[in-house]
Amino acid sequence: MAITYPLSLPTSIGMANIEFTATNVVAVSQSPFTLEQQILQYPGQGWSVNVTLPAQQRDLMEPWIAFLLSLQGPVGTFVLGDPNGKTPLGVGGGTPLVNGGSQTGNSLNIDGCPISTTNWLKAGDYVQVRTGSSRTLHKVLTDVTTNASGQATLDIWPKLRSAPADNASIVITNAAGIFRLSNPQTTWSIDNATKYGISFTATEAI
Repeated sequence: MAITYPLSLPTSIGMANIEFTATNVVAVSQSPFTLEQQILQYPGQGWSVNVTLPAQQRDLMEPWIAFLLSLQGPVGTFVLGDPNGKTPLGVGGGTPLVNGGSQTGNSLNIDGCPISTTNWLKAGDYVQVRTGSSRTLHKVLTDVTTNASGQATLDIWPKLRSAPADNASIVITNAAGIFRLSNPQTTWSIDNATKYGISFTATEAI
């Protein structure tokens, strides 16, 4: 059977540790005489992760090795979210959708939320914009309260790089993005010929 990207993570064992890095592309210059700074912000914003699996026996680790090899280094893509952020800290609920086309940047108008709800989402919650291979993962930066029409504006990071279609899906449970391996090499270790160790780094597929 042909391998189709993006792949889903193996379920044989969970992660021991995942480290998220949020990168903003910013140029900084500073005068050596006055120490005055000049800041130039570029459009680039994106995720990267470092993942470590717990040392386990071969039968639990081989699905992960096969998964990593199937990606062929940075060629293939996979779906990844924060395993500790699968459900929102806010009230949640509803069927949120993009409210209006041509939206880009760090804010997004949505509708389809529960009406007049304080803390529908809390700062730090995740949202996923779109589904399938075009999905993107974002963090909510401020608490969100919906209006009497079930509408709200989300302040998000990273910014929307392209405008989602009007009524595109907004996912608030099990939100995830698309990532690719940072390294063309796949490495695993075997401790005393019994337990396997795996770690890898990945960046958001942009």
